Amino acid sequence: MTEELDSMHEECGVMGIFNGENIVRNLATGLYALQHRGQESAGVAATDGEKVRVSKHMGLVADLVQEGKLDSIADNCFAAIGHVRYSSIGSRTLANAQPMLVSCKWGYLAVAHNGNITNAQELRAEMEANGHIFQSTSDSEILLHEISRTKADNLPDAIRIAVKKFKGSFCLIFLTVDTMYVVRDGFGFRPLCFGKRNNSWVFASESCAFDLLGVDYVRDVQPGEFLCINKDGIHQEQLIKKDRKAFCIFEFVYFARPDSRIFEQSADKIRRKMGKKLAEERPVEADIVIPCPDSSTTAALGYSQESKIRFEIGLLRNHYVGRTFIDPSQNIREQKVKLKFNTISGVLKDKRVCLVDDSIVRGTTLKMICKMLREAGAKEVHVRIASPPVRFPCSFGMDFPSPAELVANALAPQEVANMLGVESLGYLSVKGMRECTGAPDDFCGACFDGIYPECGEML
Repeated sequence: MTEELDSMHEECGVMGIFNGENIVRNLATGLYALQHRGQESAGVAATDGEKVRVSKHMGLVADLVQEGKLDSIADNCFAAIGHVRYSSIGSRTLANAQPMLVSCKWGYLAVAHNGNITNAQELRAEMEANGHIFQSTSDSEILLHEISRTKADNLPDAIRIAVKKFKGSFCLIFLTVDTMYVVRDGFGFRPLCFGKRNNSWVFASESCAFDLLGVDYVRDVQPGEFLCINKDGIHQEQLIKKDRKAFCIFEFVYFARPDSRIFEQSADKIRRKMGKKLAEERPVEADIVIPCPDSSTTAALGYSQESKIRFEIGLLRNHYVGRTFIDPSQNIREQKVKLKFNTISGVLKDKRVCLVDDSIVRGTTLKMICKMLREAGAKEVHVRIASPPVRFPCSFGMDFPSPAELVANALAPQEVANMLGVESLGYLSVKGMRECTGAPDDFCGACFDGIYPECGEML
């Protein structure tokens, strides 16, 4: 997706392992697979039965591993949780990195959280008025405060009571000295699954984390489900009940890796269906179909298969560009685009090009890419977007810019095409996108249609 340069990002990835060997090392390996969900910070919390210790670092999982930051918490570990972060709530500081660890009346408690608590600031204001002191600006710390101040007799009940006060999206993995707790919000906005390998239970935002470890996928953690895992096994209960599911459809559009199984379906299969449906709804006369690498590749393949237009690689992406190479004296955005993407002129020259992207937010980066295709000799450029126009903000864990910055709010499709400097632009319809999931009513598409599950109406 080109819009990653236009301030739309994935949120976070969480993972937990209970029981087994080399747990911290295996957890870090799984976090590598979830790195696409957050590149801002990474962390691991581990227990040896007496104490929970945490190690976290600003940067990638590789930085955490290579600097030896996990060595001090790996000894005698029998359970651990991990997190990769991209912030939508809270500033980019180590204090906001996760897992977060506190000591409360029930002992050590660590948490890894993926999602966005929409009433977090309301809860925080009330806590601060009652004397609570916060060390971070993250909504995840508010979760821990809410749990610690309950009048419950034990920690499981405290979690049960606290999470029912939270609105929004949350996949939570808690760790104490001897127990792991897992809970998912009642709508199931964000994905969370679990698997098993021998005597180990493994939880992750996406099943791609299982593949590196040889873990067998068991099932998704169900919306509203509460799990307790300890030496006696795994206990399940339905904690939160909603009248519908509201899986984030943008996970299929862009967030999830295509090799993952999320919401109990293959991301690759759904994304390919979206490309095929796009070809049905928005056909074009072109010589080649090319993707905006890398997240649009699967949709572009689907478009090519349905349209019978030859699939080609016309753009290459450089994954190894750091900020060091950005010269502030030049146009920074243009530098980023040219450093990250390069055209293959032999593929593009004198061709009518159908460029498939998974979504469009601001459109400024896509505009530069279309210009690059022209400069490489493309005779025509037609843009096809494998999702509907993004027109509304998201409160459930996606980092979208403000509505005023969303290009679809300001411009009609033909006006967007004119802005991009292309012959045509076509979006996938909301109805077509939902049909591709096989369960159209089980998904939240508020960023496309403005219908928010918590209120059931358009805002």
